[in-house]
Amino acid sequence: METLLSIALGLGLAAAAGLRVFVPVFGASLAAHLGVLPLSPSFAWVGTLPALIAFGTATALEIGAYYVPWLDHALDVVASPAAVIAGVVASAAVITDLPPLVTWAVALIGGGGAAGIVQMLSVGARVKSAVTTGGLGNPVVATGETVGAIALTAMTLLVPLVALVVCIVFVFLLARFVWRRRNRSAATSS
Repeated sequence: METLLSIALGLGLAAAAGLRVFVPVFGASLAAHLGVLPLSPSFAWVGTLPALIAFGTATALEIGAYYVPWLDHALDVVASPAAVIAGVVASAAVITDLPPLVTWAVALIGGGGAAGIVQMLSVGARVKSAVTTGGLGNPVVATGETVGAIALTAMTLLVPLVALVVCIVFVFLLARFVWRRRNRSAATSS
């Protein structure tokens, strides 16, 4: 059961990294620093005070930068690969009971995949907002992403299995919505 919890924790934090790169890493660093989150021995540095300060600063700068009109688009270019990397690192840091090969496989495929999918959806929402509102709606999208990242990080740290189920259901519902919308568009254009 402990292994399943650590995998759920890793995948939940990775999904949150798809919304904001540093929020889940900062949350994990804070929880580890307070002694409530066990980390993989090779990632013990994540719970140190210097790491906590660095991740806190990076979190504040990232959140603030998404409210600057031209900077939010530039961040999307950098955030996409960074989100995948953060998803992999966040997953690997909290998966504690598996052999290294399995840990890294889960972190790369599951963590990187979860972060990448959520980041792709996030960028899509921002592009749609920019096109439909001329960029005026981007702060609303940015606020939603930040709140989502904080809520998902907190939920993952408190109840990892529930957070994993919520992520799976969300991705399923979103994929279903997109599929139906595409089918409607294809039917109307035929």
